[in-house]
Amino acid sequence: MIPIGDYAGERRGFPFVTYALIAVNVLVFLYQFSLPQGQIERFIMQWGAVPQEITRGTDLEPLIVLPIWVTLFTSVFMHGGLLHLGGNMLYLWVFGDNVESAFGHLKFLLFYLICGIGAALAQIALNVNSTIPMVGASGAIAGVMGAYLVMFPGATVRTLIWLGFFVTFVYLPAILVIGVWFLLQLVEGIGTLGVRTQETGGTAFWAHIGGLVIGALLVFLFRRRDYRTATPRTFGGYGR
Repeated sequence: MIPIGDYAGERRGFPFVTYALIAVNVLVFLYQFSLPQGQIERFIMQWGAVPQEITRGTDLEPLIVLPIWVTLFTSVFMHGGLLHLGGNMLYLWVFGDNVESAFGHLKFLLFYLICGIGAALAQIALNVNSTIPMVGASGAIAGVMGAYLVMFPGATVRTLIWLGFFVTFVYLPAILVIGVWFLLQLVEGIGTLGVRTQETGGTAFWAHIGGLVIGALLVFLFRRRDYRTATPRTFGGYGR
């Protein structure tokens, strides 16, 4: 299931921060892959979040000029490939604007960064000695999805269903789309317990899980008191 649009009630204001985050992620990706192959790997090792560096507070080669904890922030804007970037930005585009409307621009930006850093720490907690860098906005976007799920449970998501040669569009409740996604992350995450995973070559499932849980909990601190949520409606509704 691939979400491509949603209806979550009337959106207030233009989602400047959501679109700016997408632009920054794309620009970082373009810069990253404009580098020679050897420099790309060095760039990821330098600015990705390496669990062992974070837990021990010691920078490993190649070094950076800033404190090592900064990589918890920089890693949120890096991606391992075009599909990684495209999938994350699609989810941010679908779910981010309504959450930004409900929070306000600056609070949404702060929320996004907190979720991204918290998600990375959740993954690091289960891979404390790993020397493999984590990159990607998935944890931050999972936080956005967690907030969306809490605030807009009656929203409708336009979803692309792709099963081999069978392709169709259906309208599904947000609680189903995000709920299924979360269950898949949880099952996969439990399967990695006790297994040394390669976050950059595979998926940091516990970052996704941690991000969604953090986002769902932080809603109550960040949302406007007067935000509007969607009411349950038929699957014909479409907000984009």
